[in-house]
Amino acid sequence: MRIVCIGGGPAGLYFAILMKKLNPAHEISVIERNRPYDTFGWGVVFSDATMDNMREWDPETADAVQVAFNHWDDIELHFKGRTIRSGGHGFVGIGRKKMLNILQERAEALGVELVFDREVDSDTEFPDADLVIASDGINSRIRNKYAEVFRPDIVTRPNRFIWLGTTKLFDAFTFFFEKTEHGWFQAHIYKFDDTTTTFIVECPEHVWKAHGLDAADQEQSIAFCEQLFAKHLDGHRLMTNSRHLRGSAWLNFQRVKCEQWHHYNGRSHVVLMGDAVHTAHFAIGSGTKLALEDAIELTRLFRDEGDTREHIPAVLERYQAARNIDVLRLQNAAWNAMEWFEVCGARYCDTLEPEQFMYSMLTRSQRISHENLRLRDAGWLEGYERWLARKAGVAVQDGDAPPPMFTPFRLRGLTLANRIVVSPMAMYSAEDGAPTDFHLVHFGARALGGAGLLYTEMSCVSPDARITPGCAGMYKPEHVNAWKRIVDFVHDNSDAKIGMQLGHAGRKGATRLAWEGMDEPLETGAWELISASALPYLPHSQVPRAMTRDDLERVRNDFVRATRMAAEAGFDILELHCAHGYLLSSFLSPLTNRRTDEFGGEVENRARFPLEVFKAMRAMWPTDRPMSVRLSCHDWFPGGNTADDAVAIARLFKEAGADIIDCSSGQVWKGDAPVYGRMYQTPFADRIRNEVGIATLAVGAISEADHANSIIAAGRADLCAIARPHLADPAWTLHEAAKIGFGRVAWPKQYRSARGQYETNLQRAAAAATK
Repeated sequence: MRIVCIGGGPAGLYFAILMKKLNPAHEISVIERNRPYDTFGWGVVFSDATMDNMREWDPETADAVQVAFNHWDDIELHFKGRTIRSGGHGFVGIGRKKMLNILQERAEALGVELVFDREVDSDTEFPDADLVIASDGINSRIRNKYAEVFRPDIVTRPNRFIWLGTTKLFDAFTFFFEKTEHGWFQAHIYKFDDTTTTFIVECPEHVWKAHGLDAADQEQSIAFCEQLFAKHLDGHRLMTNSRHLRGSAWLNFQRVKCEQWHHYNGRSHVVLMGDAVHTAHFAIGSGTKLALEDAIELTRLFRDEGDTREHIPAVLERYQAARNIDVLRLQNAAWNAMEWFEVCGARYCDTLEPEQFMYSMLTRSQRISHENLRLRDAGWLEGYERWLARKAGVAVQDGDAPPPMFTPFRLRGLTLANRIVVSPMAMYSAEDGAPTDFHLVHFGARALGGAGLLYTEMSCVSPDARITPGCAGMYKPEHVNAWKRIVDFVHDNSDAKIGMQLGHAGRKGATRLAWEGMDEPLETGAWELISASALPYLPHSQVPRAMTRDDLERVRNDFVRATRMAAEAGFDILELHCAHGYLLSSFLSPLTNRRTDEFGGEVENRARFPLEVFKAMRAMWPTDRPMSVRLSCHDWFPGGNTADDAVAIARLFKEAGADIIDCSSGQVWKGDAPVYGRMYQTPFADRIRNEVGIATLAVGAISEADHANSIIAAGRADLCAIARPHLADPAWTLHEAAKIGFGRVAWPKQYRSARGQYETNLQRAAAAATK
């Protein structure tokens, strides 16, 4: 084949090397805009795993890189006068210029044609090419030419950064955080050769502008950074090799993601590679990794499928399919890491102590979990677990700390034995609102299963507040004793606490039981519905009546009555349901609240009635017992509430006396499109906890102990609510403790004889998996 690589970065050069090695008969050219052996930038990093991959595909290149690279295992944090170090992370650092020189020399030795100092405007400049590799970088001209085909999604991020270097050498991947009168700056630092270190300085846009750096030239910017980090530089200067850039050289990161990766231009097949098709933020240092692994995967497919012109279309289809999943996974991790650095000044720097800040930083991408940290540096993690346990009031000795999810938690006069919560889940099995024997068994089993707190399903404050005829309630005198029976069983037979969630279905009421048709309106026996505005949930649902002042007063009084009854029943905590499109949620969301009175409009007005209800309940609820509020923290629909609104609403509830916010999302407007994924709602809990300064409960796709431990340890939430896993396994908490080898969780005495066998079976399965 005739192959032309436009752009002489790692992607184009490495692909040329691998394809020439695969078949020396291929005629391959690499076209580079810069002069021979000239490049810009400082160092690049990639992981040990990428290095191993390179060694498999071209040992000669890998050997040359290994001689030149700097390897380190440690990450070191300098924060609030403390220095904290963790090992086992495995990075490779090498100068960008050195890396490209190695690739250039290897390509020339194999017979690849290198053409320097040539600008390429179009792929059609090479009409004889069978395959054109567009590896021409983040501002790819080829991608821009065929933008309608490649459909790039390019997002410019808000933080500003400047890429510098220094002769001060560091023996770890190092992070500095420094606070000024206008906010926080951070520096990302790694040595890449025997004399030079990359030194990236980053800050939010408003901090950058407040210091006048938007009007500073490069010399002034460098002088500012030298002064800011002087105590770390020990007299060494900061340097730039970006004098070819105009202005201050402070940049905004651009996230590039393309829907289509390849195109046939009528003569040649064109495929994007490297930064032209995807970028990954320097916060996890994977741009070079992506470029190299693009080259490896495309070469692998040509090797396996056939490396002739006829095979190109099929190979490119498989290439995109194969790489897209891995790239998206890494881009998502990079996005998480990038966002962490974008918000750390506002969210973490002032609120977290150095120990927890370090943990949060190490796990920022969500690729590194609690147990993964244990594999990397067990000593550091065990020390952190001891620190965290002591903060929770546990007296621990060395090597004796419980995992984060098994530390106690206190709200007002309530102390939970651990951080695991059985999430509120509708059972649709009540009789005229009264819980039955089913509920006794349901909640009793989960209390015996080890969770620290159980929440009832949404218990409705009046008959017309129910979602379905089978929904539980707290509106008749006999409901108190029916619930008290369950509360007493939980208290008498376990260490668990139990909370009641009170709510009103609003426009989502008068529907069938879930297994008879979720959200489908009742055919007979329906009751009148009320809501913030006269908007049905489904097009064929009953249209609710917009609430009058009399309706508002009646519903508020219903909540107060139910609050008094919940206290009589002995519940330990009370939660107000303001989520998922039910009545109070319908006031909070602009999608469902179209009112023009004092209860509609801006967020403070939309929250007015839910806050009236909450304050009246708080006045009735015993002062030593906490109250929580469940919010839909994102409506996942255009024009609806976003995380910004959730922060504002949470702040209002905190001022009204709420103790903890239960952070859910969605189900407000039919047709919403949540972005699902592992722990996908936890960022809402994280933001509210650390920006509003109130305890939070994380919920949503949390399914194993490693998730819960990571969330709690990083300070992203205070409690973790587990829903469907608790339906499948009432003893989820006990079983997860056994899976991670934590033996200091008490099993019910009636079940102790099963414990040993269960733990032994886990050990046998683990041993078999390693064979």
